[in-house]
Amino acid sequence: MKFVHSPLLSQPLPAWRARLLLLGLLTGFLTLVGWSLYLQGFNSSFLQEKGASRYSRVIEVSATRGRIMDRHGDVLAVSTPVKSIWAIPEDAKLQPAQARSLAAMLEMDARDLTRKLNSEREFVFLKRQIAPPVAEKIAALNLPGIHEQREYRRYYPAAEMLAHMLGFTGAEDVGQEGIELAFQDTLAGKPGSRRVIKDRRGQIVEDVESIKPPQEGKDVVLALDAKIQYLAFANLRQALADNKAKAGGIVVLDAKTGEVLALVNLPTYNPNNRVRLAGAQLRNRALTDTFEPGSTMKPFTAALALEKGKYRFDTMIQTAPGTLTIGNATIHDAHMHGLLTVAQVIQKSSNVGAAKMALSIPPEEMWRMFDSLGFGTPLKLGFPGEVGGRLRPAKSWHPIEQATMAYGHGISVTLIQLAHAYLAFAREGDLLPLSLTKVDTPPLLGKPVFSAQTAHEVRAMLELAVLPGGTAPKAQVPGYRVAGKTGTAHKLDGGSYANKYVASFVGFAPASDPRLIVAVMIDEPSAGIYYGGDVAAPVFSRVMGGSLRALGIAPDATANLQVAKDTTAAIRESM
Repeated sequence: MKFVHSPLLSQPLPAWRARLLLLGLLTGFLTLVGWSLYLQGFNSSFLQEKGASRYSRVIEVSATRGRIMDRHGDVLAVSTPVKSIWAIPEDAKLQPAQARSLAAMLEMDARDLTRKLNSEREFVFLKRQIAPPVAEKIAALNLPGIHEQREYRRYYPAAEMLAHMLGFTGAEDVGQEGIELAFQDTLAGKPGSRRVIKDRRGQIVEDVESIKPPQEGKDVVLALDAKIQYLAFANLRQALADNKAKAGGIVVLDAKTGEVLALVNLPTYNPNNRVRLAGAQLRNRALTDTFEPGSTMKPFTAALALEKGKYRFDTMIQTAPGTLTIGNATIHDAHMHGLLTVAQVIQKSSNVGAAKMALSIPPEEMWRMFDSLGFGTPLKLGFPGEVGGRLRPAKSWHPIEQATMAYGHGISVTLIQLAHAYLAFAREGDLLPLSLTKVDTPPLLGKPVFSAQTAHEVRAMLELAVLPGGTAPKAQVPGYRVAGKTGTAHKLDGGSYANKYVASFVGFAPASDPRLIVAVMIDEPSAGIYYGGDVAAPVFSRVMGGSLRALGIAPDATANLQVAKDTTAAIRESM
């Protein structure tokens, strides 16, 4: 029997079965239609959330870091756009030829690239901060799992000349040293965010909306003068080469405002290329390295003696035979001078004379004077690593220690502390706080330390020190009256003094109305001369002369040789 003629097929089906099947199909259809209407019309957010979870992304919009400029508006640090290349290792299945080509463009070793691409992490940076043209070539390769993102890289036009002043930023454009770190909150700004649509390859195909606009970083205008900075840098570099010195530093201050016009340290580094940097290059020595200042401290001892009425400008002090024994120790002068006035003690730089003045003053008063000048505590300029030097409590001083501190031994300072303290002589005996940023309205008066009379008398002594018969005639600046003091100190090595020296000079000009203070320190000169008057004073002369001319400061002396007589006469008349 044929299948089509089967009696089972010839029997009619019950009518209810057809109706039941039709009802089931209609119910299913209506359910689907109702669910679609519900999702599309009443609960559309569900589908939108699911779609957004796959394609919508909220990305961070970087804020442009603020610029750093000098007092004249010259740009010293600026952020430029760059690209960073990153990968999703799971998607980055590259052929060997593709991997080699990518490694060559990124200037990476092919094995390092392969190791990163084989990482189990979901996201890896292949290289940060590459030039946009290189990123465009990589994008043109259309490699799977390889992506790019926009970032910023800091650029420093002056390079190593301003490295220690400005510092630098890291890979995330965050300040790591110097001004970049000290003013991080001001420069950085705040990033914003945007919602975008990405395709399955991670490429942005639609910019949907701005969620939060970025707040751009603010510019910082420094007190620094780029011209004076260059003068200081060039002359210090030449001095280190001429004297075969280990290191050095220069600080230039505006005596009227307390602004830091220049700050130079050597050795230095290029902040645009920090590969293979050594720790010594990164040190901002003017703020982080301390040294015994030597005879640059004698003017403070003389000022205190004058202030307390113990001595006068022309009081005679017997320094013969050029030695002074205190307990088991003996203080020596470099040359025997015999009977000297207080002014001549500073002019000739007599250790014996300074020690005798110090020993006439209670230790507590001498300590208070050092403390009021800012020694022993950081100046709190905001620079990382700034130190305060060494100033022990007066109650622990022995007579020999008080005597040696009178001429700068047994106390340690930073170069910027020393420059700051000389403001008291360049001004009317008061100290202004130092400022790294440009000062629009400087205070008229600072913290009083000495009387104006004492400041004028010590200023006259410091003028004598740079004239013939003084220790620093090489500090003279043609056309200007100059005042200053040399320092030559042995270096401590393992707790004892070694045959190594720090040569220094601190001074100001024009002496008739001081405008600039310049402090110079040369560490371990080894070309045969090491006295501050021979090593540091000539650097002061060149930097001071160039700076005064750059600022248009009028000369105040036609012949420096006449100044000694005029100054001494004026002081005598005022007493």
